[in-house]
Amino acid sequence: MGVKVRIPTPLQALTGNNAEVVAAGGTVQEVIDSLEAQYSGLKERICDEAGKVRRFVNIYVNEEDIRFLQGETTPLKDGDEISIIPAIAGGA
Repeated sequence: MGVKVRIPTPLQALTGNNAEVVAAGGTVQEVIDSLEAQYSGLKERICDEAGKVRRFVNIYVNEEDIRFLQGETTPLKDGDEISIIPAIAGGA
């Protein structure tokens, strides 16, 4: 079954314009690696050179921010949902 991953609009060009994809993995990092194997170039948009999630990218597992869980090592199970949300800046 795998994990459902919601892809933000700016990254959908890398996933064939799909807003949701399915990836395999037992942790958030493994899912990111699985996404990269399926959609080349996606990981570099999400992670820095050290493989850590970029500061301006928020990742949620079942609506919980991974920063308050176990970060990239947050365990996953089939049927979990991941949302990748880029930070939005702005204002006057």
